[in-house]
Amino acid sequence: MADLIVIAFDTEPDAEAAYNKIQELQNDLVVELAGLALVKVDGDGKTRVEYPGSAARFGLGTASGALFGTLVGILFFVPVVGLVFGGLLGALFAAMDKSGLDAEFRQRVQDAVSAGKSAVVLYATKLTADKFAAALAPYHGSVVQTSLSHDQERELVHDLSATSA
Repeated sequence: MADLIVIAFDTEPDAEAAYNKIQELQNDLVVELAGLALVKVDGDGKTRVEYPGSAARFGLGTASGALFGTLVGILFFVPVVGLVFGGLLGALFAAMDKSGLDAEFRQRVQDAVSAGKSAVVLYATKLTADKFAAALAPYHGSVVQTSLSHDQERELVHDLSATSA
């Protein structure tokens, strides 16, 4: 089972510090990541997404990397290369709804990460919750989280692969 976790921050420096801390926690085996992104929304509402330098460090396979990139893109309405055609987005939203990442979850994320705020998005396959929470407490983030079962994750990867073909 994997967890898609979105942590919203009121300030960009807090989000950046938490993003760096999560990478340290990966090295310390507190969290095992399949994906990590830093999302910054400027005062005008324009969204920028940054990923760590080495995707290999997170064990991202092609399907997992595409899945994580698409999840971030859909959560924050960031165009995903190759998926910007109208019909494909409709199919992706249908796949997201089947996976439990429904409109309500997406709306909670968008409300939490509005203009001038930042967020860290992580896709964790393992997480030591108490150590993770204690390490991130100093950054004062708000957590929006959903869990995807292994079957839901596999179904979503399949659906996303079918829509991009």
